[in-house]
Amino acid sequence: MDKDSITHFGFENVKAGEKAERVAGVFHSVAAKYDIMNDLMSGGVHRLWKRFTIEAAAPRTGQQILDIAGGTGDLTKQFSQRVGPTGHVVLADINSSMLNVGRDKLLNSGIAHNITYTQADAQFLPFEDNSFDCITIAFGLRNVTDKDIALQSMLRVLKPGGRLLVLEFSKPQSQALETLYDQYSFKLLPLMGKVIANDAESYRYLAESIRKHPDQETLKGMMETAGFVNTSFTNMTGGVVALHKGFKA
Repeated sequence: MDKDSITHFGFENVKAGEKAERVAGVFHSVAAKYDIMNDLMSGGVHRLWKRFTIEAAAPRTGQQILDIAGGTGDLTKQFSQRVGPTGHVVLADINSSMLNVGRDKLLNSGIAHNITYTQADAQFLPFEDNSFDCITIAFGLRNVTDKDIALQSMLRVLKPGGRLLVLEFSKPQSQALETLYDQYSFKLLPLMGKVIANDAESYRYLAESIRKHPDQETLKGMMETAGFVNTSFTNMTGGVVALHKGFKA
């Protein structure tokens, strides 16, 4: 995508070259309160979504795993324990504030031996071809400027037979749930952001970015276009969240 092309930042149209900077501002702002807000926003259910993702990843001893948009390290922590001392996990995030929070959190938990921290753009991953057994990106793909380029980049660094797991907000599967979810997202969520994080605007953007993200079937098709095979998705919480899976042939 050319930097002067028009893309979206929430519901606002912006030049592609500006989006990354705008998104960075959001996550610099929310990093310190990110974990607290995740628990409050989801009622703690995000932990179940992530646990399901870990099980779907089926990490094994000695594997190499890349956790893109790894943020505060929830998935990385679990992967680190599963792959053991002979394995390795890379926690990658484009945002330095999120990366620092994640590193400090994991170090304070006594987890350091098999993790590397890398500031990286999902569109241009700075890794060798065929490097990883598994890649995850949880609640990060919707913030990427060009999702097609990012998916191609992920495919490149996966080993043949490796799997990609995309955990992301998606489209509720019933009209009643969608209506309720809209009320929550556009009224309660910014209010919580203002009270807890003193930042209503960033949480308004997060709600808007969810609505602009491709729905379940569209994202599955994008993964197939990028070259992934045996793609599938599983809806959770009525489709509020979906886990997409694909493999490198």
